[in-house]
Amino acid sequence: MAFLLSCPNCGERSVYEFRFGGELTERPKPEASGGEWSSYFYDRRNAAGTQREWWYHRLGCRKWFVAARDTVTNKVGEIAWSPASIRIDSGPRRDDVHPTAQSKLDRLNLSPHRGWTPILRRSSTA
Repeated sequence: MAFLLSCPNCGERSVYEFRFGGELTERPKPEASGGEWSSYFYDRRNAAGTQREWWYHRLGCRKWFVAARDTVTNKVGEIAWSPASIRIDSGPRRDDVHPTAQSKLDRLNLSPHRGWTPILRRSSTA
């Protein structure tokens, strides 16, 4: 189903210009059990309603950003560069990057909208 998605840099565009990066998930602590890590990598809520998701503007500015999208209507609410900037009333805000990982990203000057996503991908420069 086609819908319009607003890039924080380029404005409103067809969803076909973007790549869906997945819903935001809470990263387990490094000492977490194998079951928790398995759940982090493979389990998704996939719930009807609003969820925060990563999007990559592949045919535009080539930057990652976060959007709050209603999965029933595909209506996009808030958009932001940072996952912490978007809050959803239907549930608690989840921190997506472990503090240790965030400090490393800060030292390397990497961020989601510069090609790094905390879900399954690493920057080739890391």
